[in-house]
Amino acid sequence: MPDIEALRPRLSSGVWFGGDYNPEQWSEDVLIEDVELMRRAGVNTATVGVFSWASLEPALGEYRFDWLDAVMDRLHEAGVRVILATPTASPPPWFSRLHPEALPVRPDGTRLSHGSRDTYNPAAAAYREAAKRITTVLAERYRNHPALALWHIHNEYGTVSHGPVTDAAFRTWLRDRHGSLEVLNSRWNTAFWSQVYSDWDDITALAATQYLPNPAQVLDFKRFSAETLLSCLKDQLEIVRRITPNVPTTTNFMLPTWNHYDQWAFAHEIDVVSIDHYLDDEGPEGETHVAFAADLARSFNGGRPWLLMEQSTSLVYDYAGGRMLVKQPGRIRRNTYQYLARGAMGSLFFQWRAPLVGAEFFHSAMVPHAGADSRIFRELSELGAELDLIPEIAEPPRNGPVVQAKVAIVWSAEAWWATETRAMPSSDIAFLPSVRAAHTALSHLGQLVDVVSPDSDLSAYRVVLVPSLLTATDEQQDRFSDFVRSGGHLAVWHFAGSVDENLHVRTGGYSGAFAEVLGIRVEEHVPLRADDSVTLSDGTRAGSWTEVVHLDGAEAVTTYTADAHPVISPGSPAFTRNSFGSGLAHYLSTRPDATGLALHLRRILDEAEVPQDNPLATDRVELVRRNAGEHTYLFAINHSDRDCAVEAHGFELLTQTSVDGIVHVAGGDVRIVREHPVPTPEESN
Repeated sequence: MPDIEALRPRLSSGVWFGGDYNPEQWSEDVLIEDVELMRRAGVNTATVGVFSWASLEPALGEYRFDWLDAVMDRLHEAGVRVILATPTASPPPWFSRLHPEALPVRPDGTRLSHGSRDTYNPAAAAYREAAKRITTVLAERYRNHPALALWHIHNEYGTVSHGPVTDAAFRTWLRDRHGSLEVLNSRWNTAFWSQVYSDWDDITALAATQYLPNPAQVLDFKRFSAETLLSCLKDQLEIVRRITPNVPTTTNFMLPTWNHYDQWAFAHEIDVVSIDHYLDDEGPEGETHVAFAADLARSFNGGRPWLLMEQSTSLVYDYAGGRMLVKQPGRIRRNTYQYLARGAMGSLFFQWRAPLVGAEFFHSAMVPHAGADSRIFRELSELGAELDLIPEIAEPPRNGPVVQAKVAIVWSAEAWWATETRAMPSSDIAFLPSVRAAHTALSHLGQLVDVVSPDSDLSAYRVVLVPSLLTATDEQQDRFSDFVRSGGHLAVWHFAGSVDENLHVRTGGYSGAFAEVLGIRVEEHVPLRADDSVTLSDGTRAGSWTEVVHLDGAEAVTTYTADAHPVISPGSPAFTRNSFGSGLAHYLSTRPDATGLALHLRRILDEAEVPQDNPLATDRVELVRRNAGEHTYLFAINHSDRDCAVEAHGFELLTQTSVDGIVHVAGGDVRIVREHPVPTPEESN
């Protein structure tokens, strides 16, 4: 992997602003107009070629680059940098005709036909070779083009396939992982339901089966699928780095709902993490959704600046209602500054121009169907002009992370996969809702948050939360114990650590991986019905899940009351607290409602003496400090319709005025203050 410092000049030239550009879909007169409109909108970045394989290679070995040559040259002349995508997310129809074995297959054996995007099997040798071939030709063609600023590898990795091709690859992977059938049978406990394998050829890639599949096999197939996608990524990275060693690389994560690969493993391979993120709430929770995605991206990128590859200009997905809702005026700007405050080096949109027909012809765009004479284009042009005046905020920090957080939430792709098995005692232990609820509560408490791997160094944090980590290895168990022993504050949610990495239950009590550090023994879990809840001794309500908990050195902070399930005695522990070494470990045996969660997280933060990052959070004013270059920048984003006053000292960039005490932020507005350096004690004297 190239040294990220060597690539810094290419990644730090102001705020990247623009979006996905699909010139292969338009006539010459439209392309000429596009350049003029990009100038008007302040666009300095365009992502090109994402789904262009059929236009670049209309037949096997027949390449047409004339249209892309012209676009690259035209954009460069207009001062627009190009993020050039490898088009491998959508093989052309001729490829599927020549290699039907490379089409994706469902678990029931149905082979899907061409006619959409992502029609490939990542385990198919023909697809892998074709992807490497088009990547090589593309890299050779544009290796010296001055517009090329970043390689965008593939698009939204996430295709999972089954069938004979995958079966063979899965068996090879299993041999490498387990070594022998004896070990595999032991780890999968195949004696259960007469599943003992005596021949590797009897194992398939988790085809549809009569009843409940083996959970350990399910988990291994998800691991295999993730590593297959990682291998596809590495194929292309090797090519572009060999041919264009000074051009940085990325691939876009679809956050936070896609979890087809290990984000930590992908981030380790690329030079900068980029994400696609779309709001799922038009109200205030949409703002916490932005913060969640931004914190994930920054954390996956190791605390360095990251790139927002896609956001929508106007639409908000109402998945439950099946509607595309519309953002209120000004929200595009505020959301963009939220991403930038939390570490983004740029804000790109999907897409530049709305297509006249196609599967996404009513997706919002920078140039909507109404054209430049539209609210959306005017808002974006004003935003582009504003961003052009503040390039300094996107500079990588000289020292430390781009945003400094003292609280972290554990994120594990494997833990997510483990909770997806149908053999769980309740669907309410799902990974993402638990993690997002914890992040939302912290955001409302005015706390900045990182996410961390269960295998990472935790020493930079005062508080680490574990809201959903069903699987935990012995090494991870030791890591968390050492964190608390050394003075950290750990909070563990119910059922976490109940199984090891092979989904073998840790006997002697649930949450066994954390039992010692928590000072408890969980005898029995008691899931609740969807609409049921219990009252806790502090008057708060909780639901989804309860447990029979015994104290083994810990103390009860909150207890169950008489409305708990009959197997739970009134007065028995619900939330506990345990001194361990120099730190404290907390356990939540039930799922508190939003009020109760905020109350208990506030208690944990106070005990850890973690200062509040944003005291105006309850007023819907977002305060975030970003490190850039040698300065800190205070972002004040007012999501409310009421004016507010924020204490600040420095220079306000958007109004170009000095601030010494108070900066006023109107309702719906944004202010960015380059803060004065804090004098050292020696300088003060």
